[in-house]
Amino acid sequence: MNNSPDSIAFLTKALVFPPIENANSEGLLAVGGDLSADRLLLAYRSGIFPWFNEDSLILWWSPDPRMVLFPGELKISKSLGRTLRKNIFKVTRNQCFPEVIKKCSAVPRPGQDGTWITAGMQQAYSELHRRGIAVSYEVWSGDELVGGLYGLQLGEVFCGESMFSTASDASKVALVQLVSDCLDNGTALIDCQVYTSHLESLGAREIPRQEYLEYLREK
Repeated sequence: MNNSPDSIAFLTKALVFPPIENANSEGLLAVGGDLSADRLLLAYRSGIFPWFNEDSLILWWSPDPRMVLFPGELKISKSLGRTLRKNIFKVTRNQCFPEVIKKCSAVPRPGQDGTWITAGMQQAYSELHRRGIAVSYEVWSGDELVGGLYGLQLGEVFCGESMFSTASDASKVALVQLVSDCLDNGTALIDCQVYTSHLESLGAREIPRQEYLEYLREK
């Protein structure tokens, strides 16, 4: 690997990443490697995550700053509050992880062709689920799965990965349940990775990467 600052490392089969300080100004750290469960776990524990188009090489990122949601700072809009009060959805946890990640992979993303949640990614995250690390939340309307999210629980940090919704507010209802569980179990923050205005509207904000890493190391 080329580990010089501001250069992009090319990964081999070796289970190792360059120092995250080598990431470029956009947060891109490395290219290549594989999507094995062990590599993914090492990446997340190091403050790194994969994000790439379906037809591209695997890209590994560690942006600075980092977008996070502190559970106590969740913003619930008036419309979402009305949905919650109506109690029209049922939320479960870890009932159908493969279905949630598959539906997340099919969500159209503005400005993005294909999906980074490839078949290989789904297999790797499903293995992490079997190890008790990857978690899913499911939102039901009757017997129909209409929303959900998944991510990794690493000590005091929940690394949010993706969510989907086929009914209004369904994915937000999943997030509300996740936040409630985080408040109950002592999870300090939810990693949202990079800034979006949607995440900001929910209460997420950017913190320095080093501060994020300190939360990770407290696991």
